[in-house]
Amino acid sequence: MESKMGRYSTHALIKLIKFYAMKKNILLLYLLLGILPAFAQNKKEVLKVLTLTNGYFMQKWPDTGKDIVLNKTWPSNIWTRAVYYEGLMAFYSINPKKEYYDYAVSWGEKHQWNLRDGITTRNADNQACGQTYVDLYLIDKKPERIANIKASIDSMLKTDKIDDWHWIDAIQMGMPLMAQLGKIYKDTTYFGRMHQMYNFTKYQHGGNGLYNTTEHLWWRDKNFVPPYKEPNGENCYWSRGNGWVLAALVRTMDQLPQTSPYYKDYLQDFKDMSAALLKLQRKDGFWNASLRDSTHFGGKELTGTSLFVYGMAWGIRKGYLNKSTYLPAVLKGWNALVKDCVHENGMLGFVQSTGKQPSDGQPVTYEKIPDFEDYGLGCFLLAGSEIYKLK
Repeated sequence: MESKMGRYSTHALIKLIKFYAMKKNILLLYLLLGILPAFAQNKKEVLKVLTLTNGYFMQKWPDTGKDIVLNKTWPSNIWTRAVYYEGLMAFYSINPKKEYYDYAVSWGEKHQWNLRDGITTRNADNQACGQTYVDLYLIDKKPERIANIKASIDSMLKTDKIDDWHWIDAIQMGMPLMAQLGKIYKDTTYFGRMHQMYNFTKYQHGGNGLYNTTEHLWWRDKNFVPPYKEPNGENCYWSRGNGWVLAALVRTMDQLPQTSPYYKDYLQDFKDMSAALLKLQRKDGFWNASLRDSTHFGGKELTGTSLFVYGMAWGIRKGYLNKSTYLPAVLKGWNALVKDCVHENGMLGFVQSTGKQPSDGQPVTYEKIPDFEDYGLGCFLLAGSEIYKLK
């Protein structure tokens, strides 16, 4: 910091600081003071940490079709594993190694490109695997890769039911998939239905919708809408749940034509959410599990933080978020994740286990292995891949 500031006289330095502060150009001010984190400025280091963490998981799970055995047995195409593969495909996009592609293809083949509970399922958690199936189809257009997931979504379109996404996690699991299919088949029916379902969750589930149009954050489901409150009297906004929505908006807009009548709605929600979340970042770079109550299991948490970093980094890269305002927060968040969560062997700490509220899976610590490690890594890979693209 001394070498950076040594180029200026004290008087000149004070004038520069005042000027950039007055212009609210926080990024240039940080650069001037030499306090932007150094780590996130190095693409090689980003690749290195993503390779390390992903390698830990691939070595731990060499058989992509192996069941996940905990308190019960789960097939490995459930939503937690699907989120990992979303992250892997994002990593593959910046580091296209054959072993990553083969690992993802093996996963699809082991499950015959099918969904948990088959093609008749309407549950977005079961359909989440389809996002990676579609990504792999776009690399090698073998029809069997997307036949089942298309059949599942098409069966939903044959009905008038639009209330399936009654918990906000489902928006991330299902909406980007409909956008993918609409793009592939040039069929706006998918776009229209996903917008109907999104709006039902936003404005109707839970009585008046799960989105607070004033605070621009989401309640996880009907059980958390007012009068439910956190111990400090604030609304309960679960970090990872809001992260799912922010990620869903990013992944959907990546597929949806900007000329679509729905694009501006998603973009406005994305901007509003990002602005609300920016104010809630902790001084250490993380976000609390309960976004508005730091006293209710407050502390470092990887999944929500990763999804916010992912979303905001994408917004900066696309020009939707002001770089001077958001880049310091994004780099601060990414550096916190790398510095405080990554073990020497690639394991990730501070991952909240599965659940639906701040108290689930507590305590969240550096050493604790969550019930599922896969989705935490998926969120981290999404964030890191977008940081890499941003540089």
